[in-house]
Amino acid sequence: MPTRELSIDDAAALGQRLEAELGRTIVGQRAVLREILTTFFAGGHCLLRGVPGLAKTLIIKTLARTVDLSFNRIQFTPDLMPSDIVGAEVIEEDRSTGRREVRFMRGPVFAHILLADEINRTPPRTQAALLEAMQERQVTVGGIRYDLPAPQFVLATQNPIEQEGTYSLPEAQLDRFLLNVVIGYPTADEERQMLTQTTAAPGAAPRVVATGEDIAAVHALVRDVPAASNVVDYAARLVRASRPGATESASVVSKYVRWGAGPRAGQALLLCGKARALLEGRATVALDDVQALALPVLRHRILVNFQAEAEGLDADAVVARLLAEVPARA
Repeated sequence: MPTRELSIDDAAALGQRLEAELGRTIVGQRAVLREILTTFFAGGHCLLRGVPGLAKTLIIKTLARTVDLSFNRIQFTPDLMPSDIVGAEVIEEDRSTGRREVRFMRGPVFAHILLADEINRTPPRTQAALLEAMQERQVTVGGIRYDLPAPQFVLATQNPIEQEGTYSLPEAQLDRFLLNVVIGYPTADEERQMLTQTTAAPGAAPRVVATGEDIAAVHALVRDVPAASNVVDYAARLVRASRPGATESASVVSKYVRWGAGPRAGQALLLCGKARALLEGRATVALDDVQALALPVLRHRILVNFQAEAEGLDADAVVARLLAEVPARA
């Protein structure tokens, strides 16, 4: 439980400080930074997809340096083992007595902020080691459960263009990510600024502008933000319309979707909507919040069928049509 309380204005000011500090290092990408902070405020995990060289790792490392929380980085590779993530039991011997005992050596997952770099480069067995950690906030080794530090934020990066030596994330693990954020190329002005900034003398290091207590208080405050019945209804209708074969299915879904979003999608829409409202200094969730977050919430929870792939349609295109087809008000 948080030991301090924050007002809505305090939470908005905290978000502005974090965003400003990130902006001192990261050129552009304001929408991406806002979606990552939304996930951070909501207390969930984030999947960041983009081609190499777009500062995915730098964004996460910078965020970790602006908050007074522990940080670990795991570079996912094909030979990574589950014990390399969660830890392992080792036998220690007391040289003076010769007595041996088993001790658990904690892995890098025992951190408040965890960077899972190139998460799709490791086999499913190792990817599955993160499932319990991300959902239950604990790991089980040798039949013993170990609680992870709170708050915990997993931010994973993924390169979408390389296929050799990669393993698709299982749907069960994708569903654990609150948002799937896609980072694109910078604008021409942003790229010129980036070239100038990164080839000059390094600037000042990011400052710590938030504590663990601040983040815990924000997580509690997000849960207290009210959502009107029409907002809850819209989030539910949007998710249910994404499921083929259901009575509420949208026509685009019936034609192009093989598998729709589960209940976690509706939870993510409302929870992230509350966090987005706080970041903007608002006391309630609006329909606009749900619409703005529909793409990062749904794009990794909708599986398109062969017909969609044949016509060049991906999940993003389906979500865009879904938003146009499902009315905001019943």
